[in-house]
Amino acid sequence: MEIRILSADDVRAVLPMPQAIDAVKTAFAQLSANQATVPLRSQIATDKGITLLMPAYLHQTQDLGIKIVSVYGQNPELGLPTVTAMVLVLDPQTGQPKAFMDGNSLTALRTGAAGGLAAELLARQDGKVVALFGAGVQARAQLHGVMAVRTIEQVNLISRTRASAEKLGAEIGTWSNPPVVNLVTTPQQAIINADIVITATTSATPLFDGKDLKPGTHITAVGAYTPQMRELDDITVQRARIVVDSRTACLAEAGDIIIPQAKIDGELGEIINGVKSGRHSQEEITCFKSVGVAIQDAVVGAAILAGAEVKDLGVVVEV
Repeated sequence: MEIRILSADDVRAVLPMPQAIDAVKTAFAQLSANQATVPLRSQIATDKGITLLMPAYLHQTQDLGIKIVSVYGQNPELGLPTVTAMVLVLDPQTGQPKAFMDGNSLTALRTGAAGGLAAELLARQDGKVVALFGAGVQARAQLHGVMAVRTIEQVNLISRTRASAEKLGAEIGTWSNPPVVNLVTTPQQAIINADIVITATTSATPLFDGKDLKPGTHITAVGAYTPQMRELDDITVQRARIVVDSRTACLAEAGDIIIPQAKIDGELGEIINGVKSGRHSQEEITCFKSVGVAIQDAVVGAAILAGAEVKDLGVVVEV
């Protein structure tokens, strides 16, 4: 039996953002059509940390995979990352493993692709200004996702530290067709003229005042991932039409939904499948809330493997 092992560099080299967006589009469509099997994530705790197991199977595209994520808070003291992740791609016909790949880079890619897909379906066509909260891996991925579907001319960037904002601002300047980056110091400065607002932080409390959102704004919120965390205030969720990646997952895990008891209008897959409509008007405020679903890992993992086989990337081992 042969297994292809793919590094983070291999993952990034194989699947461009537009193709990743196409892949997650098929995944969300299947999820909302009850054509995906997604067991609840299970976890194993040790004295030092926790390991999460996230399997998924997509019936129509026959994608089968599992992501393994470990979170160990003391790892930095050992010179190791706090979070490590790997994705295992399986053959749905035989159950045999086909590939083992870096999960951190895949997670950034698939989550950024979901945000890009949401912007494609919900953001105004003429959206040009992004307010970006956060300057980490996910902030980068989310901006890449939006830039794949809209012509972004300006980014109002705000982060917890000035140094991280300056670092990301300089990096954005090296991208193809880069937008102008404004390093702002207040949330109001970030969102006052924004067409698209991206929140990709670890904040447990709201990042901005929903009263400052202009009509027609689209929001993608991906940072808060527990029932106790929230990046959006009550006013924002009251003003916005809320679309989620998964009702089940968001009602269990998303503080942005749970704390204000926000009304969910629909899932992203329901818009793709025509069950729900996209943007209703130019003035409508829309919000996509995502906590991440294992179907994204399975479908993007399969797409990465297919691309790696064509390009002969990674290391193939006999086991």
